[in-house]
Amino acid sequence: MRKLYRGFAGLLSIAVMVLMGAVLYYDSALPDSFYLAESQSEPASIKVGTPLNIEGAVTAREGSTGTAQLKMLGAVSIKQVDVQFVGHKTVVPCGYPFGIKMFTEGVVVVGLTDVEQNGIFVNPAQQAGIRVGDVITQLDGQPMQLNEDVAAVMSASGGREISYVLNRKGETITGTIKPVLADNGEYKAGIWVRDSSAGIGTMTYYDPNTMTFAGLGHAVCDVDTGEVLPLGKGEIVDVSITGVEKGVAGDPGSLKGSFEGSRLTGFMAINSDTGVYGKLRSMPITTTQAVPIALKQEVREGPAQIYTTVEGKNPQCYDIVIEKVNLASASKTKSMVIRVTDPQLLEKTGGIVQGMSGSPIIQDGKLVGAVTHVFVNDLTRGYGIFAENMEETAATIQSNTAA
Repeated sequence: MRKLYRGFAGLLSIAVMVLMGAVLYYDSALPDSFYLAESQSEPASIKVGTPLNIEGAVTAREGSTGTAQLKMLGAVSIKQVDVQFVGHKTVVPCGYPFGIKMFTEGVVVVGLTDVEQNGIFVNPAQQAGIRVGDVITQLDGQPMQLNEDVAAVMSASGGREISYVLNRKGETITGTIKPVLADNGEYKAGIWVRDSSAGIGTMTYYDPNTMTFAGLGHAVCDVDTGEVLPLGKGEIVDVSITGVEKGVAGDPGSLKGSFEGSRLTGFMAINSDTGVYGKLRSMPITTTQAVPIALKQEVREGPAQIYTTVEGKNPQCYDIVIEKVNLASASKTKSMVIRVTDPQLLEKTGGIVQGMSGSPIIQDGKLVGAVTHVFVNDLTRGYGIFAENMEETAATIQSNTAA
């Protein structure tokens, strides 16, 4: 009898430890705030798609906000979370390619190089405290928009000290720089800059009521510095996919496309960590129907589909599996892990390739997210962003417009 009691006590201790471990895990794995659809019937509740049946009824509500106590297995408390009620939003998934042309707000420093003066190598820009990745907005009191603007100011300086204003990771920095007379007879500062970028991506969705579009699911970054390019002005144009460079492990492939003339289809307003956003000039021609945007807690592990274009301009539907959902990911662009399972897409591309970023992910009749990154050593797998994260940014366009 004593042995039986000890065995029972041991099993009970193990069960308690497992339960406490699960509570601690979900306390950190689940976010501290959730959105809930305004149209949801009362009592409003959060349901998270996990095997342990995590949910919580909204216990306190004041207007559009509230709180809820998340519980596991209907009884074990995990933590209290904030709730914000939002309208029921529907958008049209896209999956077709678009060309991006953007000019930066200022010029991006992409390199520093020594200048030869009387056989001696010096670097005025480095000595002035300028770094790779800085965004120069003014030189000698003049706004900088083009590469040629920088060269013109340096040439006209005559070697005198000139002022600069730059942005470094959100901080405004001022200083002075003194160009030197290089051995070729020109005044130089030893700086390489970039003023524009162009490329191909995939449009995720558009709102037919506001003509706002969202695409890529990640920022347009400088190829040399890796920093997000500060958007001055930008536009999107028609693109047709002309071929696919199939990827192999360690070397992701890419979609090859051509800009179709100069037909302007929209304007960019935002280049952010979660994608590119703007306004369309006209309603796109698409065969897809409007669907609701899923809230992050509605996304589950299991079968899903993506819309993407690997030939021409018309997207096709392909099967994938959502392998992992990360509700509390610190990176908004890595909300889920996906795996391509569709034989046709695997045959054409080998999996996820460059240019597919922004391809919408559909599950249970809802837009749950978009493709963002590929795993370099396993091209069948990659990351996706929650559609909720993209809509948070897209909504700011309407707010700014209304103001």
